This record gives sequence, C-alpha cells and structure tokens, in this order.
Amino acid sequence: MASRGAKRKGRTCALDYGEARIGVAIDDELGLMAHPRGALAAKPEPALLEALRRLVAEHDVRRFVVGLPLDMKGGEGDAARKARAFAQRLADATGLSVELWDERLTTMQARRALASAGLRERTNKRSGRSIRAHVDEAAASAILQAWLEAREGQEGP
Repeated sequence: MASRGAKRKGRTCALDYGEARIGVAIDDELGLMAHPRGALAAKPEPALLEALRRLVAEHDVRRFVVGLPLDMKGGEGDAARKARAFAQRLADATGLSVELWDERLTTMQARRALASAGLRERTNKRSGRSIRAHVDEAAASAILQAWLEAREGQEGP
C-alpha cells in the first residue's frame, strides 16, 4: 500500500456476501478509510456480477475483498463454502484479484454501530431501506477497514 498521503493506483472493494444481499464498501483514494456503498441484490447472480463490473469501471476498483464467514473456532461451514465459490465466480467475471478475509464479528459490530446511531427499526423511515441493508453495507465497511489496517504496515514506502 502507498504511504500515508500518497495517491495509489486503484481502489479496493469489500463485499459482505449473503444469499439475499451483498453489502458493498470501497476505500478512499489513499486506501485509508472504508466507505459504505449500499447493498446489492444477490440474485439473479448475472445481474449482480454486471453491477459489480460497473462498479469496477466507475470507481477504478483493482481488487476485491470478500468476507469469509468462519465459525468462532476458525472453521468453515456452508456459508464459508458459498462465499469461497462466489469469490471464484467474481474473480472469473471481473478478471481481478479477490482476497478472502475473516469476517467474524463484523455483522455484530455493524449492528451495534447502527443501533448506537439510532437505526433500530426494521426499516429506516428516512431512506426507506431495510435496516438489514444498512447492516450489510456497514459489515462490508468493517471488513474493508480491518483489511486496510492489517495491510498498512506490510508494504514499504
């Protein structure tokens, strides 16, 4: 990653994969902060992949990070296998690098953050969006922020 203050090439997009919705977050141009970008319908998958290809073009995305839902002991269940399979289809559809990232506790963190912000109802009356869509995009942001922070000191100036 580029050093703080230096512009780097391309952005990173994190996805919180789910069977109904996919939470989306993209980092800033410096690769320091994750920003929520909403949620996309998971089905039909060809439409989802097309929406993600448009996102790549519009935001100069160069890599994806897909949340890997491990159990609390680090094991993989059905949800993790589905996330892995989706990550492979995403890589095939976009030609970009896709990294899997341990997403344990990110949904819980997202729910807590939204609750503390007053978003407790099933539907946010202001935006008309389901609170679940807010949770999905907040979880994607948490995944991306953790990934960014883990990479911060790994690459030289």
